[in-house]
Amino acid sequence: MQKSIPLPAGYRSADVTAFHSRDPEGVAEQVAPARIRKGVMIGAVPVLLDIALGPHAALCTVDADGALTSAGLRQVDDALLNILALRIDPAPFLAAAAHDPLLGPVVRRQQGLRIVQSATIFEALTWAIIGQQINLTFAIALRRTFILQAGRQHSSGLWCYPEAGDVARLNAETLTTRKFSRSKAETLLRLAQLVDSGALALERRHDAGQVAASLLAVKGIGPWTVNYALLRGYGYPDCSLHGDVAIRAALQHLLGEDAKPDMARTEALLANYAPHRTMAAAHLWASLHPPASE
Repeated sequence: MQKSIPLPAGYRSADVTAFHSRDPEGVAEQVAPARIRKGVMIGAVPVLLDIALGPHAALCTVDADGALTSAGLRQVDDALLNILALRIDPAPFLAAAAHDPLLGPVVRRQQGLRIVQSATIFEALTWAIIGQQINLTFAIALRRTFILQAGRQHSSGLWCYPEAGDVARLNAETLTTRKFSRSKAETLLRLAQLVDSGALALERRHDAGQVAASLLAVKGIGPWTVNYALLRGYGYPDCSLHGDVAIRAALQHLLGEDAKPDMARTEALLANYAPHRTMAAAHLWASLHPPASE
């Protein structure tokens, strides 16, 4: 099955390919400058999403190792939106912040910035748990192990990022013997079992506050993991990420102050950008890593 997805003017494909090329070994993703091949499990079916990025459209080939239900086809469409950073339209925020004294100059330097997401909410959540309190290189290695232990191979040979049911069948020792901490392994399994049983629904039909509360109720999941999931998984357009250290560091730099603003002040500053606080956070993050030409 093939589908063509129009890309907006000024689309920054390099941002998208950079996000999806974290693992240099390419276990579940193979990325080239204008192509992304991503393995995902959709309704227990291994699926390869092969995306060719053109100047005006993305040509997406969906190669499933089995029949996909109508719900599965909707999941595929959802995953493509996420992978291509097309869920949140940045235009309303750009218009609102164009002349803002604090973020206006940042926004003008970063035209076309979009929020790239993980293919599924479950992938974003599990990646956030895996990456907690460890360096990026180690986190990527653990993610690779996680995929090889819980995922399945597509007929092409590419591994598919697992669904909750795949992870729920593991035991903690499967992960702890491969360098996962006991607490990290137990949190991953706890989350997977809750999702697989239906006790925790990973859906966008609830507002961000309800979702955050349901996730925080899961032992081992804290505010940072929830914020990452809201941004990179659910894609809510108005998340206040005032607890994020990088957001506070970016504000400190822009304000020209000697210390980071505390969380209460950061929350008040970000409130100025509602209902577009997610895009405001994305621009603040990006401001910490400006292009080399600046």
